[in-house]
Amino acid sequence: MSLWHGAKARRAAGAALAVVALSISLTACGGGDADNKQNAGASSSAPGDEKPKEGEGDGGTTVPDTSKTLATINGSNGFQFVIHTAIRDEGGFLTVTGTIKNTSGSDQSAPVQWNGSESQVKRTGRSLAGMTLVDKAEKKRYYVLRDTDGYPLTTTGISRIDGGGSEAFFAQFPAPPSSTTQVDLQLPLMPSATIEIS
Repeated sequence: MSLWHGAKARRAAGAALAVVALSISLTACGGGDADNKQNAGASSSAPGDEKPKEGEGDGGTTVPDTSKTLATINGSNGFQFVIHTAIRDEGGFLTVTGTIKNTSGSDQSAPVQWNGSESQVKRTGRSLAGMTLVDKAEKKRYYVLRDTDGYPLTTTGISRIDGGGSEAFFAQFPAPPSSTTQVDLQLPLMPSATIEIS
């Protein structure tokens, strides 16, 4: 009889613990609904950008400033990367923006190599986490930054681009020293290109 009561007490204690854990987790997730509703339609954009960008509409996508071209990278697979900006900010970050174009006449799948080879970013889905910057003067390579959950701070979800179509992108890196004015941008399956940092 005492075994029966002990098992019953353990079940009751376990249920009470589960209720407490659930209520704490729901409390931690609650609040701030007004802010969440405003950001519910947001898509990939550079973190910390408070001001609306030129070309940003109701769709929530950001269009890079295409008035400048720092480099054009042509791949043998029909993809072309046009790099528009590489801007260093006060927070110690460098944000690269550009446009990916499918110059072929047919739909193309984005190569999985663009995702990067690290197991942490492979599990996060399609991205441009394989992009790197090389500072030849300092002899350092910079990788796309990750958030606390391991997601790369770059445009995600590009799996296919229609023939003749294009997609805007961004990628955020740690900023090289202020003395560095040029870096080589590298992406798997594409030739590298030297870009100016502003």
